[in-house]
Amino acid sequence: MKVTLLSRSASIPSTRRLVEAGRARGHKMRVLNPLRVQMHLDGGSATLYYDRKKLAPTDVVLPRIAQSINTYGLAVVNQFALGGVPLVNHAQAIAQSRSKMRSLQLLSAHGIDIPATVMARDAAHLKEMVGLVGGVPVLVKLLQGQENHGVMVCESLQSLEAALEAVLGLGHNLVMQEYVKSTSQDVRVLVVGGKAVAAVRRRPRPGRLAHTLIKGARLEAMELSEGQRATAEKATRLVGLEVAAVDLLDIQGQSKVFEVNSSPALPEMEAVTGMDLATPIIIRAEELVAGAEPVSVPDLLPPRGMPPSGLPSSSTSRKKRSSRTPTGGAGGA
Repeated sequence: MKVTLLSRSASIPSTRRLVEAGRARGHKMRVLNPLRVQMHLDGGSATLYYDRKKLAPTDVVLPRIAQSINTYGLAVVNQFALGGVPLVNHAQAIAQSRSKMRSLQLLSAHGIDIPATVMARDAAHLKEMVGLVGGVPVLVKLLQGQENHGVMVCESLQSLEAALEAVLGLGHNLVMQEYVKSTSQDVRVLVVGGKAVAAVRRRPRPGRLAHTLIKGARLEAMELSEGQRATAEKATRLVGLEVAAVDLLDIQGQSKVFEVNSSPALPEMEAVTGMDLATPIIIRAEELVAGAEPVSVPDLLPPRGMPPSGLPSSSTSRKKRSSRTPTGGAGGA
């Protein structure tokens, strides 16, 4: 199978892990920088080029689009979709997850519990409304923040005021959310093909404002409750993602979704859990190409480098088919 990863660089750790996992299953892996992809439309066809050469056919596309290139990157993803190429995460679903307030509105409208959240354009209004989210500490996040940036824990009104003035002064929109430090668990769940495959608990380091998976948080492996598992899977399904990290705030046994990420970091979770988390994503790509239902992924995947027992080999999903791309060009990139 020919797999195309859309990523700024093959050296990015999560991209590298997916390439390793795909090659281990016998696939031809290709990493394309979305910014070097050119698109052509003429009303009758949709053609893709890479460095001005027509792209060779591909069977499936796995997008990992950075927030910094969101608009152009999602246009590239959509161009593949126009050509009938299966996608692991469609452009519309990625865009939905990137719009924090719209994503929360969608989840809330379908019965998913979320932390108390407020959004306002003026820093003074947000500060005055802090009581609506239970008071400090609060989560403050950029409305269009990316995976590893744009989320802070403000533990006092003074730090909240400083953060609001600094960020809003740069023209960014913010949302402010409930965060109950003393009684809550901050949980990240990796969901692939509609099934939760791994989870970690995140604990912020003392004195750190940055509160993300990579910066300012200590990770611990954990077992999900049935409620946490069901909430994460439902949230991913509602947003429309095949692969996602769902961030939960678990308060006294009640799981609240505060974010859904479309390009989750893999190596950090793998290091803590000892699980191979890239292979299930490649398997889901195989299923999408074959038009199959998701396979059952064991609760505990083996360490990296060992073949996962119980998981189908890539040959089981290889049916006779022609590789697909939005172009008939024979060249490659």
